[in-house]
Amino acid sequence: MAKRTAIIDIGSNSVRMIVVERTSRFGFYLINESKSRVRISEGAYENGGNLQPFAIERAIKALREFLHIAKALKVKKILCVATSAVRDAPNRHIFLSRAKKELALHIKVIDGEREALFGAIAALNLLPISDGVTLDIGGGSSELALIKDRKILQTLSLDLGTVRLKELFFDKEKNIEKALRYIHNQLATLPPQFSSKLLIGIGGTARAIAQAIMKKEEYPLDKLHGFSFDFSKEKKFIDKIITAPVYKLKKLGIKKDRYDTIKEGALIFREISKHLGVKEIITSGAGVREGVFLYDLLRNCHYTFPHNFNPSLKSLLDRFCIDEKQSICHYKLSKKLYEALFNEFDKKRAYEKVLLIAAKLLNIGTMIDFYEHHKHSSYIALNDLEYGFTHQEIATIAILVRFHKKKLPNKEETAKLSALLPSKSILEWLSFILALAETLNRDLSCPDIQVTFTKNLLQISSSHPLYLAQEEIKNLQKPKAFAIQFV
Repeated sequence: MAKRTAIIDIGSNSVRMIVVERTSRFGFYLINESKSRVRISEGAYENGGNLQPFAIERAIKALREFLHIAKALKVKKILCVATSAVRDAPNRHIFLSRAKKELALHIKVIDGEREALFGAIAALNLLPISDGVTLDIGGGSSELALIKDRKILQTLSLDLGTVRLKELFFDKEKNIEKALRYIHNQLATLPPQFSSKLLIGIGGTARAIAQAIMKKEEYPLDKLHGFSFDFSKEKKFIDKIITAPVYKLKKLGIKKDRYDTIKEGALIFREISKHLGVKEIITSGAGVREGVFLYDLLRNCHYTFPHNFNPSLKSLLDRFCIDEKQSICHYKLSKKLYEALFNEFDKKRAYEKVLLIAAKLLNIGTMIDFYEHHKHSSYIALNDLEYGFTHQEIATIAILVRFHKKKLPNKEETAKLSALLPSKSILEWLSFILALAETLNRDLSCPDIQVTFTKNLLQISSSHPLYLAQEEIKNLQKPKAFAIQFV
């Protein structure tokens, strides 16, 4: 697969492109994102579905500049798909032939089930989920996929889209009753197995609603992907978005570029959530574009990453780890210390995962600056550890990486993220383990150690002398009073 790949998604409302760079076989990260509000479906639904000349012209202009961006970034592979508005258009050949002739761009028109599959592949691989229903509300259609035990069981597409609803029911009559009847008739076609307590929100409508809720709640982490909320608690807020006049949308936290379709989108979002029996909603920042990329990347792996593999973690280590041997060493030492100490603070082993990931990422900030590397490591982890983790895990990892030195984290230093962090006691124990692991490797020899903890005595034995370690351990803050003995 090419090192740099561009993926273009021609939706009913927007045309979007991402450029992804691979760092290793499965490691990757985003290097560019472009968007144009082309509205290729404008005027189509009231004209037999036919794409209008002015909308086609806008799309061609946007695609031409997207291709300039791809060329400037030395992209070697371009994957381009078109969804609802183009696939439904009787005159789509006009647009497709112009793109091929004028831009040398081959556009693959995908059906609704394939569109739903791409969204589900992105959610399954890039969110911490194993069951749920994905929902991607576009301009012309809504795609759903049923996921059980980390398997995509079924996909389907409904003729429910924001632009479709807007042109059919709101541009002239503003008839919400007729719109609701139309939505419910579409929902009546859903198979009975499409029910879930968890809804995975994909696409612009889901993101806009989630961003508004985050703003309203003053959410402590500026990260949309993986943000979750209780549907019953936020239903009244979603109702407000549906019924509010346009001039009040800004106060509700809706961005200006969503004003024209957010009310229709929120109506579809609410009714589908109610129909499915949804309790919790998790937001995906990844969708069709990432799904197309992963479908290509993972085509020989049943479209899923290997067990326990995380692409964000791998990408960070590929790009910022200057000494893989030391990273592995910190991981092994932290694991041995945790095995000896977890009964003191984490009997259910709930925080082993975040501890060991933090151990690998301790020193990635050294690539930027040695003296402040713990701060840089924390910032990188907090902002770039994107896929496959809950927000609680990301926040905890970032704090542990920030405070893995002699001093334990205090209330003031963790205040901003406190709502996402474990208890003070757990945080102190995890931080201590990381600091002790790095101290034991003070001479960079990656010592083999044996550890026991009984009766408030932590005994450490090794064939290595650990002279520097024994000297520095005296200065480590401990989560409670106990002795450390080298034997």
